[in-house]
Parts: sequence; structure tokens; C-alpha cells
Amino acid sequence: MDRDENKRFIESLSRSQIYQDYERAFSKTTGLPLTLRPVEPWHMVHKGKKFENPFCALMAETNKSCAACLEVQQKIAAGAGSVPRTVKCFAGLCDTGVPVSVGDEVVGFLQTGQIMLQKPTKKQFNRTASDLVRWGLKVDLRKLEEAYFQTRVLTSKQYESLIHLLTIFAQHLALVSNQLMVRHENSEPPAITKAKQFIIEHQGDEISLGDVASAVNTSTFYFCKMFKKSTGINFTEYLARVRVEKAKNLLLNPNSRISEVAFASGFQSLSHFNRVFRRIAGHSPTRYREKLPGK
Repeated sequence: MDRDENKRFIESLSRSQIYQDYERAFSKTTGLPLTLRPVEPWHMVHKGKKFENPFCALMAETNKSCAACLEVQQKIAAGAGSVPRTVKCFAGLCDTGVPVSVGDEVVGFLQTGQIMLQKPTKKQFNRTASDLVRWGLKVDLRKLEEAYFQTRVLTSKQYESLIHLLTIFAQHLALVSNQLMVRHENSEPPAITKAKQFIIEHQGDEISLGDVASAVNTSTFYFCKMFKKSTGINFTEYLARVRVEKAKNLLLNPNSRISEVAFASGFQSLSHFNRVFRRIAGHSPTRYREKLPGK
């Protein structure tokens, strides 16, 4: 995905009921902020969150400290891989990003933190405050100090346990993300809902963008823009994901050959099917079938 597609995809995923329920439960239980963010951050991820660290909220009032927070987010993304990455900011607070993958691509991070792994000291605060004053932060230093020492302090084991929970949830999100992408949204334009239904009904045929645009009585150009804005992905990618979901269902039948599943799902060649299925599902069709419960 390019940057814009990634941003739209994460925004769509973050509006899903499963993510919102988990974020609410996680933050209520831990008292920590949680944000589902794209690979490339475009703002401070926890800003305005109910459980945002009060010290971090004060730091956000100056551009220089904003840049320091964004640097932390960029470092988390720079180490993108299959394992969580924790980065400590100049003030001694830690943030962690747990990668969320769709197929073999990291599409975002579950990010939490704004905590310390050791109790803050007066010396540490004085050094941090000195930096902030030099950067032009105009704030009551007593208020800043009070907020600094209100920062949650967790042991390494406690924090590791929280990150483990997020890792499990990230894996679950990865499993359902494709289903969430092709699900109907109540807020989408009627033409998009109709287009999705048309695609589902004809996913086994050789359908084009023009075919779908014609079915919903719009021009190809307008439909292309509207569809991508509503779904976060283009028509070709959406059709591929619908076909992969169809293939997953067909693979439940152990008597169906992989080639039969490929053509029944709408793919015109076995090699193309294998390549697209692996990219979206994270495994080859054969490996996916082997991992099904009861196998």
C-alpha cells in the first residue's frame, strides 16, 4: 500500500467495532492510551486520548517537543518487523509499537506507552525541564513537574505482559482485517453498497472497473475515486480480497483441489491465485488449509 492507502486502511480498521471495543477495554483496565496508527505517522498518536499522559499533553504545546514525539513514532516504524519495538524519548518515557500485518505486509502499529520503567528523579526532571524551556515551552514549571511525577511507572515484567496482550490482539486483527475491509459499512454511499453487492455476486466472473461503474450508473472515473475514498483501497485490490475470502471458505472442503478453488473464486490462473492469496492471507493456500482447525 502507498501512504494514502495505508492511512485510509488504518482509519477504516480503527472504526471497526472489534478495535473500538478492545481499545476501550485495554485503556480502562490499564489506564494507558492505545492507538492504532499507520506505518507513517502524521500526528502525535495519543494526542487528545482520555488516558494521555498529562506530562505528554503539556509537551505537545510546543513544536519542538512535538517533533521529539514524532521522532519516537518514526523510530518505532523504522524498526518495523514481526516483533514489538519499544523506544524511549528524551524525557525518559517509553512507547511501544506492536506491528499489525495483513498477509506479509506491516500495515500499522498498536501503540501504547507514555510510561516509565523506573521511578523518575528530580535530577531527571530538571534536565528534561531545561530542554523544554530551551525549546520555548511556556508553562508553569510546578505544573510541569507535578505532571512529570504523575507518569505511570511499571516494572519491566508488568509492561511486557501488557505488550504480550497487544501482540495477541494484533494477531487477531490481522486475521479479521480482510473480512472487515470487505464488510458493508452503514455510513457508506448507497452506490458503494450496491457496487460491493455486485462484486460479490459476480466475483467468479471476469469483471472490470467499468462493469461495476456501469452497474451503479456512474462514470468509471467518478466511481474509481468514490470507491477508493469509501473503502480505503482501489477496485482491483478490493476484488482480490473478496475472492480470497471466497477461497478461504472453499478451502474448508478437503475434497476440493487448490486449482478448483482458484478458478471457483474468480482467479484466471493458479500462479496468480497463489501469489495473491499468500500476499493477503499470509500463507499459501496449501499452508492455510493445513493450519485450519482439525487438520
